[in-house]
Amino acid sequence: MSHPEDPRREGRPDVHPDTHEDVHTVSGRRLGVSDPQQEGPVDLRLVPPALSTWAAAALAVGAPGRWTAMGAVVCLVAGLAILVVSRRAARGTSARPPGEGDTRDGGRSAVRRRRLHATAAAAALLCAAAGATAAGLHSAYLRQQPVHGLAQRFAKVEAEVTVTSDARQTRPQVRGDHSTPVALLLDAEITRLTSPDGAVTRLRVPVLVIVSPDRSAERWQRLLPSTRLRLSGHLSPPLHSGERNAAVLRPDGNGPPRVIGPPTLLQRAAGGLRAGLRTATEGLEPDARALLPGLVVGDTSRVTPELHDVFRAADLTHLMAVSGANLAILLVLLIGPPGTALRVERRGLAPRLGLSLRMTALFGGGLTLAFVLVCRPEPSVLRAAACGLITLLAIGTGRRRSLIPALAAAVLLLVLYDPWLARSYGFVLSVLATGALLTVAPSWSAALRRRRVPPRLAEALGAAAAAQAMCAPVVVLLASRVSLVAIPCNLLAEFAVAPATVLGFAALALAPVAMPMAKLLARIAGWPAGWIASVARTGAAFPGAEVDWPDGRQGALLLAVLTALAVLSARRIARHPWVCSAAALLLILAVLRPVPLTRVLTGWPPPDWVFAMCDVGQGDAMVLAAGPGEGVVVDTGPDPRLADRCLHDLGVTRVPLLLLTHFHADHVRGLPGVLRGRAVGAIQTTGLDEPPEQAAFVRGTAAAARVPLMRAAPGERRRIGPLDWRVLWPVGGVTAVPEPEEPNDASVTLFVRTGGLTLLLLGDLEPSAQQGLLRQYPALPRVDVLKIAHHGSAHQDPALLRSAHPRLALVSVGKDNPYGHPAARTVEALRAGGAVVLRTDLDGAIAVTGSGPGLRAVGRS
Repeated sequence: MSHPEDPRREGRPDVHPDTHEDVHTVSGRRLGVSDPQQEGPVDLRLVPPALSTWAAAALAVGAPGRWTAMGAVVCLVAGLAILVVSRRAARGTSARPPGEGDTRDGGRSAVRRRRLHATAAAAALLCAAAGATAAGLHSAYLRQQPVHGLAQRFAKVEAEVTVTSDARQTRPQVRGDHSTPVALLLDAEITRLTSPDGAVTRLRVPVLVIVSPDRSAERWQRLLPSTRLRLSGHLSPPLHSGERNAAVLRPDGNGPPRVIGPPTLLQRAAGGLRAGLRTATEGLEPDARALLPGLVVGDTSRVTPELHDVFRAADLTHLMAVSGANLAILLVLLIGPPGTALRVERRGLAPRLGLSLRMTALFGGGLTLAFVLVCRPEPSVLRAAACGLITLLAIGTGRRRSLIPALAAAVLLLVLYDPWLARSYGFVLSVLATGALLTVAPSWSAALRRRRVPPRLAEALGAAAAAQAMCAPVVVLLASRVSLVAIPCNLLAEFAVAPATVLGFAALALAPVAMPMAKLLARIAGWPAGWIASVARTGAAFPGAEVDWPDGRQGALLLAVLTALAVLSARRIARHPWVCSAAALLLILAVLRPVPLTRVLTGWPPPDWVFAMCDVGQGDAMVLAAGPGEGVVVDTGPDPRLADRCLHDLGVTRVPLLLLTHFHADHVRGLPGVLRGRAVGAIQTTGLDEPPEQAAFVRGTAAAARVPLMRAAPGERRRIGPLDWRVLWPVGGVTAVPEPEEPNDASVTLFVRTGGLTLLLLGDLEPSAQQGLLRQYPALPRVDVLKIAHHGSAHQDPALLRSAHPRLALVSVGKDNPYGHPAARTVEALRAGGAVVLRTDLDGAIAVTGSGPGLRAVGRS
């Protein structure tokens, strides 16, 4: 018995009108010719309703209730009015005598088209009303709950909550001279609330639980979704407006969680599978051990901030967490390529296991639900699961399916179910990437094949370029950067995703019953996972891997316009090989950023520079030239990326000594950027390990890079190449000068000579330490260059400034910093003493060259 849609049924009169015969007729190709592109006209009917629902929900979430209600009513009335008018017009046309107006067939066709257009517009408006209503009802529910009012008063409450997510760690952020502590975040629902007045309320309100980690952090991290807790803590408003959570709950104390109910059986099973995968990957290399659980089930607990930065620079962060591609790989493994899913010659495991279409659909549905349970209902996972279930339903019912209607239906249903998805960046990126792969990528791949690009390469290149073009404007909203290596990195990584995913899921399934076999599969999966990490590290290592871009909506709109212009002009440019070659060469030069070329184009740094102050924002990072390709680095700033870029632009590949004046975050957090791809001889620090968490960060980073760590000795003298310096501060063994107790006052202060140039680098010394320095060295000589202490703050000792009497005064300071640095009176005092003041917020990175009458400073503004 042949399949209902077997293309071999050519010529049979009882063929259903929606079969492959019609597809071949529409395509203009001979019946029986196998062509995966012959899918018939693209069905876009669900796209406008899905987009209108999405837009309305995004606008209505968090908006005032009256505006949301007015918008929903206007859309509803307009949609119904269009339907009524369209129906009346159709009745009037049908009642017209046959001889009036156009011919009968032409008139009916025009009326049918107008009615279809009117119906589509009405459907979009009605769906917009539904989206606004759903979002408005959800927002109103949260505002009416007592949690909202208590959060506005920062009230202390007792609550019973149900955990709805795994614990995740925040990334440390530099705020001034300190780094924000790492915290644990959990999504939860309050089910029972006891307010300060003793009133008890039962409810279901989502909140974000923020836990400060301590020795009990591991207990919090092991919590599984559906676990019930009893917490005592303070409520506060949500971190951002329009959030799903009604409030933030910060538990009191530092003890372990108080569990009052275990997780469900399904969650325990899912948690056991995830834990088994972590165990199976224990023996892998660090990058593969961190990446593979994230690639398979979204477990990023082992991903370090440094590895995350590398993947972000290469625009591969979507591979560090589970996405729709993972589910697609599993479903393709089950049912074969989507184009053959309804044919007799369908491929995949299902026909080999003897599964019928309906059983394949049922089995695939169970696999999809299990995938969501194990990988957690993240926005991209929900989108992929909805698309997969709709497609499987179409396969099970024997109807010809299209992935574009499935994607549109998934968006429509998910936004109505959870309106906050409309504002989720993860959901937006997932839908855009999938839409690009279904619509833009095939045509781009075909265009590449017409230009004799191998089919497999053309398909991969078209998919990567389409996804990047569609998602880049949204990524700019998140990072204010554009990756120039995204497409090649995604191309090179793509070939390893499928084997890593399939083998990783096999290890996941075998871990509970056969751990040795699971470890073997994980070890094999570690090879493609390690390849992906290597691609990310290689791409991120290029100095031009990322370029800064204007942030906000203006930056996203600018990038979208430029991308559209590039796409529209691509066909015309492709006719001119020399133009294409020149564009490719410019892109390569932008990524490689060779120092000689950037020096010619920008004039920075000057070829004979002796000292450079990097532009690292609100922090300090300086370099003393120690020979060809060598530099002694003093402090690293707060951002590894900026420190790395500065050293590359200076052509520094070897650092014989890295000196950290003190342990404040704005001076040491850029340390990984200095170590990246450079030979560092040693790291020298101050003797005061304050703040302790930053000192521990430096020790851990140095140990991981196998760079020796040592203390700067009072009065120590060193010489490296043309450099000769002495440590002036802190002093030791002098009773007249007390030992510093604050990090700023413990700053290592250097007096440097190089050629005919003298420099005084003050770190962040406060006035009391500056006065102690003068008492210790009353005959302090005048200097050519003075690095102003503490970013030019108002806390300066005038006597020290007069004694140093610098010709150049340099201030390392961030734009629009909240501290008012540099202080106007400090700048005025320096200029009154005859100094030329340069500052990185206005002049950019600063390089000093020459000596004596030829002394000058060159800014890179």
